[in-house]
Amino acid sequence: MYTPPHYNSDDLEEIKEFLVRNSFGILINILDNRPWGTHIPLELEKDEKGRDILVGHISKANPQWKSFGDDREVLCIFNGPHAYVSSSWYEEEEVPTWNYIAVHVYGKLSLLDRAATMDSLHRLVDKYEKFSECPISLNDMSPDTLAQAEGIVGFQILVSDIQATYKLSQTRKADQAEIIAQLEGRNDSGSREIAKIMGKNLS
Repeated sequence: MYTPPHYNSDDLEEIKEFLVRNSFGILINILDNRPWGTHIPLELEKDEKGRDILVGHISKANPQWKSFGDDREVLCIFNGPHAYVSSSWYEEEEVPTWNYIAVHVYGKLSLLDRAATMDSLHRLVDKYEKFSECPISLNDMSPDTLAQAEGIVGFQILVSDIQATYKLSQTRKADQAEIIAQLEGRNDSGSREIAKIMGKNLS
């Protein structure tokens, strides 16, 4: 990912927190000589050696999994909030732009056996069900329902590289307060979230 130096983030702990909060990503590899992407949850975890991994699963009906294990790196893309920035908010004339956060993760993928896949499903469901008013557990589901897991392929990705772009008007110091104020006044959640993050960086 191309990232100008002033937008590059190397705060690994902050980036990992971002990945935990924004775990719905895009898994990309090469299938039949073409890039192939699937939108799925990709959970940041640690393996038995303490190394960073991403854990996920896809449907067996998705042909992407048939190219897994070819020892080539895969790419996982994670998007955070984003917002249009009008040049009318600048003190001096300049083109408009877009503020955003994006993280690219590279690594080698390996398949999980059924037991490990089921363990990952339990962790996934437990993570998100805790926000439900009446949380459910896979432990409470019938064998017939859980048999649907036979139709998925579980995997983990050993992380080899993380690249992060935090484009937050860092090059427009004089305009940042006005940009934040304008974004806060917009109705969309992306603009307000970008304003919040920019505000934290100013404080």
